Amino acid sequence: MTKYSFPSAFFVTGTDTEVGKTVVCALLTLGLSAGYWKPIRTGLPYTDTDWLRDHAGLPATHFFKETYLFAPHVSPHEAAKAENVQIELNKIKMPDYSPLSHLIVEGAGGLMVPINDNQTILDVILHLQLPVLVVARSGLGTINHTVLTVDKLRQHSIPVLGVIMNGQRHENNRLAIEHYAQVKVLAQIEPMSIVNRQTLLGSFEKYFGKDTNENSTNAFTSLASVHSS
Repeated sequence: MTKYSFPSAFFVTGTDTEVGKTVVCALLTLGLSAGYWKPIRTGLPYTDTDWLRDHAGLPATHFFKETYLFAPHVSPHEAAKAENVQIELNKIKMPDYSPLSHLIVEGAGGLMVPINDNQTILDVILHLQLPVLVVARSGLGTINHTVLTVDKLRQHSIPVLGVIMNGQRHENNRLAIEHYAQVKVLAQIEPMSIVNRQTLLGSFEKYFGKDTNENSTNAFTSLASVHSS
């Protein structure tokens, strides 16, 4: 049994771009033997799905095709315009991930990244009706970005499962995020010198593996319900 009882499907968003969402998705996908889906992706030829498949070493059955895939490595709304495409929410449909026990859905950048003239990644989350795990940097600026992200999610009554910080450990920032955002920081994932199946599994076990404290086994579920209220 792991420390946290992850829901069967959840959305991973970032406080910004390049905060390590895909690495977090990789270790969670591998550790939970989950499915992975990024409905909107910009930047070809090498996608986040390709990166995760190469580094996690999972079979093709764990990966689901993007709904929208664009060549330009820019914001989704710009990439779509460049290719004369309109991103439409009703075309973004959850894949059937059975018999896998979990599905991890990765966003593009942060909540307010536009996907068209009127909608953002936040609208994608609302459309899919998924709880959200927030990935944040560990360093300077993270308090502001994380508090704003969590606050925006709560304004829309979206359950917040917690925050994962990426980078060198920064206890003061962790404590500040937990205090000002009133959310649990589930892990501070330190940089891996090499990212491969072995190190990803090791990180999952270190941060999300078996808990020696029997009283904290159901902490994730209780925190998710408290902080989504």
